[in-house]
Amino acid sequence: MIRILALFLLLLSPAFALAEGGADSAYGKLGAGGYSDIETGIVELAASGDPRAAIVLSALADGRLYARSADKAVLIKEGTNFVDARTGKPAEGPTDGLKPLRVNNKVRRALDAAQGQLNLVSPDPAKRQEAADAVFKARDIAALPALDAAIAKEKDAGIRRTMSEARAAAILSKSGSSEADKLAAIPAIQARGDGDAMAVLRGLANDPSEAARNAAAKSIASIETRLATIGGVQNIWYGVSLGSVLLLAAIGLAITFGVMGVINMAHGEMVMIGAYTTYLVQEAFRAHAPGLFDWSILVAIPAAFLVSGAVGVAIERGIIRFLYGRPLETLLATFGVSLILQQTVRTIFGPTNREVGVPGFMTGAFDFFGLSITWGRLWIVVFCLGLFFFLLFVLRKTSFGLKTRAVTQNRRMAAAMGIRTPYVDAMTFGLGSGIAGIAGVALSQIDNVSPNLGQSYIIDSFLVVVFGGVGNLWGTLVAALTLGVANKLAEPYFGAVLAKIGLLIFIILFIQKRPRGLFALKGRAVES
Repeated sequence: MIRILALFLLLLSPAFALAEGGADSAYGKLGAGGYSDIETGIVELAASGDPRAAIVLSALADGRLYARSADKAVLIKEGTNFVDARTGKPAEGPTDGLKPLRVNNKVRRALDAAQGQLNLVSPDPAKRQEAADAVFKARDIAALPALDAAIAKEKDAGIRRTMSEARAAAILSKSGSSEADKLAAIPAIQARGDGDAMAVLRGLANDPSEAARNAAAKSIASIETRLATIGGVQNIWYGVSLGSVLLLAAIGLAITFGVMGVINMAHGEMVMIGAYTTYLVQEAFRAHAPGLFDWSILVAIPAAFLVSGAVGVAIERGIIRFLYGRPLETLLATFGVSLILQQTVRTIFGPTNREVGVPGFMTGAFDFFGLSITWGRLWIVVFCLGLFFFLLFVLRKTSFGLKTRAVTQNRRMAAAMGIRTPYVDAMTFGLGSGIAGIAGVALSQIDNVSPNLGQSYIIDSFLVVVFGGVGNLWGTLVAALTLGVANKLAEPYFGAVLAKIGLLIFIILFIQKRPRGLFALKGRAVES
């Protein structure tokens, strides 16, 4: 009896009547079908507290909300059936001639803001963060009460900060806000420090308060300085990323060129073979073990090394060993091999690009002190450095590395000491080709896998090797990172083409001064 009396008093309370009236008014405006009516209905429905508000607004966003002209009833399409938007029960009355509710840009902004308000108290932190971002971008004054309530309950510091920024943006967009409120809100927007924050602050350019205008101008200048700094650091990161790609493509060439003095124009095709090996490995995983697809990249790395290395040994034993001491003939022969390998791949796989998937752990990006870093690029940089130090270990700490360095420094003396120089030549060429194949695995994650893949990197690879010093791995590392960073820092000022031309001119002039590169290494070319 007491519960019935309490329910009766609740029904008579002004708050309940207001909520019911707000929901009725909102559905009525949605049913009217005009853009301005729909916008008003969205705002009223979000503020009404109707438990079905989120469902109705989601249906509107998906294009599943309809209005009946006869009685302005609002219906939601679920499959082939319609349900009443207010109750969720099957629709009563005719469903012929229903008019879908359309949205324009203005309605879309109101819809995003309303959905943001409803998600501010969601139990899912990701939804609360997304809702706070949506309200910030909408700068909806009507969201202030919902924001205040959400901020009071929020325990996550990052989400609470975003909500405070959204509240500050709404206050600065509100025409009736006091000067004190605006001055208190500006630091919160400045702390956000991105382009959206600058857009909010620029809205105060014509504010009647001189203090607010001056504070906004100072905040904008501070944000511009911060963004310029972040942009410079971001370009350096892009340069490191580009340098790691150049190092992967050039490091095998540095080994081959340094030990054997062979200008291998087919080096780019070793990269291509590694990329196509990755494609074949992934196809095998798709066909036989789709659940283990993310592990395919770990299988592709040794497979690409073995396949490309075997092709390299075959080229050295079949062609290059007959042309030592004749650099022009070697260049022409390897160029011919390059054309043959490209045409062979076109015949087998076709001329079009092949799809190579990206493992889950290499997708997405994360924010690091304002820098946007993609996981794919980060893993390639880490992989590149790991490969570099592995090669250093092989060349410095193994018997094969000792023999390779001996042949590099003095071939005749190494032969006199019993080292089989033809074996070292073949294995070194195979090692350089295998490393190029591993580079193809990495490049397949960021570039198109096609017969022309290797040609995109062969010239840059030679520039890196010559600039760093023939046969010197540390020189190759320094040269790759230097050229990558310099290229990315110059691009914003001169454009991509002029920046590359400028680097080429610089390298030509540098080689005129230091013909053996940054780190000179004694080798066959020096002995001759």
